Amino acid sequence: MTAPLEGGSAAPPHARVNVRLRAARGLRMDTRVPGDKSITHRGLLLGLLAEGTTRIRAPLLSDDTRSTLGVVRALGARAEECDGEILVEGTAPGGLREPEDVLDAGNSGTTARLVTGILAAAGVYAVLTGDGSLRQRPMGRVIRPLAAMGARLYARAEDRLLPLTVLPARLRGAEHALEVASAQVKSALLLAGLGAEGVTAVFEPHPSRDHTERMLRAFGAELQTLPRGEGRRVTVAGGQRLRGADVLVPGDISSAAFWLVAGLIVPGAEVVLRDVGVNPTRTGILDALAAMGARVEVEDAREEAGEPVATLRVQGGQPLTGTVIDGALVPRLIDEIPVLAVAALVATGDTHVRGAAELRVKETDRIAAVASEFGRLGADVEELPDGLVIHGGRPLRGARVHSHGDHRLAMALAVAALVASGETEIVDARCASVSYPGFFPELEAAVAR
Repeated sequence: MTAPLEGGSAAPPHARVNVRLRAARGLRMDTRVPGDKSITHRGLLLGLLAEGTTRIRAPLLSDDTRSTLGVVRALGARAEECDGEILVEGTAPGGLREPEDVLDAGNSGTTARLVTGILAAAGVYAVLTGDGSLRQRPMGRVIRPLAAMGARLYARAEDRLLPLTVLPARLRGAEHALEVASAQVKSALLLAGLGAEGVTAVFEPHPSRDHTERMLRAFGAELQTLPRGEGRRVTVAGGQRLRGADVLVPGDISSAAFWLVAGLIVPGAEVVLRDVGVNPTRTGILDALAAMGARVEVEDAREEAGEPVATLRVQGGQPLTGTVIDGALVPRLIDEIPVLAVAALVATGDTHVRGAAELRVKETDRIAAVASEFGRLGADVEELPDGLVIHGGRPLRGARVHSHGDHRLAMALAVAALVASGETEIVDARCASVSYPGFFPELEAAVAR
């Protein structure tokens, strides 16, 4: 059961506002989760680069995507919100405007990395920054390969951290082999490749989410995608012109994951989530839950604008067992690991998460934060260099926990609070608005009092 946000509804949107929760006696939900954040970002950015009008239907309008919207406008696109849609008049190749002020990516790593790829080939001078958290997140994995293509990028801390200055340059296509699968890095290189001479190829050791490739094709670009061992190689030729497109944004499975886990662990819960994106590069959470013994029903499966969509249904009180999360599964659920850890806490046995060192460089060090904050709730979580060992089956008790300004951690802690004895207070819960502005009101409406 959810207490009102401290400070009342008039609190400013970025205020550090706490939430108090108690264990739920039940959970009933039949909803459409907010639009997919990854697809909303990409629709805005490809709309910026395209000729003509791009219509984005059912977008996610959150702190992160509004950061991208602001950057798109600053670079010369006309973007208007109307009746829950966004219309973007693109700039076409060579039409990006030199921004009059510093570009601000806010807290959005996707914005920072993908925009860096676009700016590298844009032929304009620009400075890109973000909030205090984003300015501590590494940019070297994007800067180094772009520099190898001829980009002129200068950042602080030995070219690893924002703010980033971009100078006009002529880019040459190159072959890139990523050490760690990353959709953001891959996307930045492909977007830069559109403005480069020749062909750009990106090899990733395990397939990461492929929204950029799917959407580039929807905007008229030609790409080649080939499997190579357990990984994948994607190539794009420079000089291609994009055409405005109609983009329907499905529900975000990363947001759905919180309700799926809540629906599984709260006895008697019934949760129905409609129009959720079930792109195979994003459904690692479903595979991991199935490995734990959970039954998630997938109904009304179909495609919308090239993206698979379905209704997901779960019922509470299902017995769960520990599992192993590693290898090719990790890139397919990297953002869902904090809430998946909650399922592991109530499962029988241990859950091992390995090969997830990327969690160290998210909005916070998610490995350390998950171990410490769930530990405050009485959980037994071991921190590994590249993951976690979660010892399940121990009773959780309410405590004062901290979000560390991380939206996914704040919401994962809220799900854990639903099965913890006593009261749980989440410090700085307002950060959930980064990806899910209505999360806590929806939680309050769904839990049984």
